[in-house]
Amino acid sequence: MSFGEYLDGNSKPKSIIRAKQWTDEVENLYRFQQAGYRDELEYKQVKQVDLIDKWPETGFVKKLQRRDNTFYYYNRKRECEDREVHKVKVYGY
Repeated sequence: MSFGEYLDGNSKPKSIIRAKQWTDEVENLYRFQQAGYRDELEYKQVKQVDLIDKWPETGFVKKLQRRDNTFYYYNRKRECEDREVHKVKVYGY
């Protein structure tokens, strides 16, 4: 994940860019943003959790709880298709 996860719980992003190509980080950001969160840092702040379920083989997010308390479950393999990559926002802290 981005370096933002190492900051304190009240950190706000200072910059934003759109992803240009797929990476593992972009894949996980895609999953967080699908569930309604900016990134892993915001998810941990809102849900007050320390650990996030991830697939051990790939390190991709496995399960996220949306703000309405329903769950999104993700596959082991890539879910962010090339045509979706430009929609992913990468935040800088």
